[in-house]
Amino acid sequence: MGRELQIENCKLKIANWRGWRDGRATRRALLPLSGCPRRSAACKFSIFNFQFSIFSFLAAALLLTGASTRGAEPREQLAPPAPDDWPMFRNGRQQLGVATSKLPEKLELLWVVKAGDKDAMIKSTAAIAGGRVYGASLNGEVFCLDLTNGKRLWTYMSREEVPENSFLPGFKAPVAVTADTVYVGDEEGTFHAINRADGTRRWIFETNAEITSSANFYEDTVLFGSNDNSLYCLRVSDGAKVWQFETQGRVFGSPAVIDDHTFVAGCDEHLRVINLKSGQQESEVPLDIQLITSPAVIDNMLYVGTYGNEVLAIDWKASQKVWAYTGAKAAFHSSAAVNDKYAIAGSQDKKLHCIDRKTGEKVWTFAAKGHVDSSPVIVDDRVFVGSNDGNVYALGIADGKELWRHTDGRPFSASPAAGEGRLVIGSESNDGKIYCFGAK
Repeated sequence: MGRELQIENCKLKIANWRGWRDGRATRRALLPLSGCPRRSAACKFSIFNFQFSIFSFLAAALLLTGASTRGAEPREQLAPPAPDDWPMFRNGRQQLGVATSKLPEKLELLWVVKAGDKDAMIKSTAAIAGGRVYGASLNGEVFCLDLTNGKRLWTYMSREEVPENSFLPGFKAPVAVTADTVYVGDEEGTFHAINRADGTRRWIFETNAEITSSANFYEDTVLFGSNDNSLYCLRVSDGAKVWQFETQGRVFGSPAVIDDHTFVAGCDEHLRVINLKSGQQESEVPLDIQLITSPAVIDNMLYVGTYGNEVLAIDWKASQKVWAYTGAKAAFHSSAAVNDKYAIAGSQDKKLHCIDRKTGEKVWTFAAKGHVDSSPVIVDDRVFVGSNDGNVYALGIADGKELWRHTDGRPFSASPAAGEGRLVIGSESNDGKIYCFGAK
């Protein structure tokens, strides 16, 4: 244990030395050279002693590291997300909100854990992969939990240092995971790439406004929108910007991907079709209304709820609206779940609306007692969704009849994640409760 502490101390001093050397970091207890402007003899001697100490630490670190790593275990290798996982918002590049995992007929509470002591409310949708849950909360933490028991395995903070009397930037954006990385944006506009195995930082990318969009992926790039009016495409390896597409309004929703195309729609009242290779717009569809939800795409059809109380079906290849559902009495903050028959989305009129995907006609509505901002999830013949009335519901997909509910008492605006036979969702309780349901 003492040897490990020595190694960590050495590593810390080396990191501080490198920051001092490059002129990038003067924090903690390091004294910059500018503190001795005239370079007196005493100052030169002090600098020499400082440099000598650093090189001594380097030599010690090399010796200790070599001694300690000869018998060390290699870093854990995690498998890529499996077919029955839920690795990203809406469970796939097309953002259909359809689970590939089965859920038991009778759901039971397996565990519940807190994201924090206070200010840890959860608006972010979790990801499930490889027996782990990856979540994020408004207290500025991204965390990894054991899916079997909720035990916390690691924690990542949105900032490495927090000035006194200030808060860590929180997370509203959904979490996305790949074989080796966790991706999520924060409320101050930083996009984070985190090592999936141990929660250490891989890289960050700064935008100019809050990020509520989830990540999506194309070849070796990651995509996301920002409230700075832009859609970004970055290299997954190092976070370098490949291209940036600027719109005329904030981009709240997550970009869907199909073939070589992605879609961006937001506060500029247009749906834009973007070529993923070039980052250039290929076509657009005027919507004449703002939206903050994420589109779902099947073949040439795109489905999206709007701020104008409508759900739209758009043929994105032909650049035309096919139908508009007008049965809601308030805006849609919930992204639609879409299968071969239905498009299902929650509205701030406190209802979940099920729409015939071909005709745009109402199939059924389910009335909750609060806004339905949570995006529904389809699991076989059931629909799962949260509500601001403090409940998570399971409904029959054919008729909208309530089959099950769990009550927290605080809003559920996050969306459920369904993977590996479990349903996971976080609430807006002050301590950010995360619930896991399945079969005991």
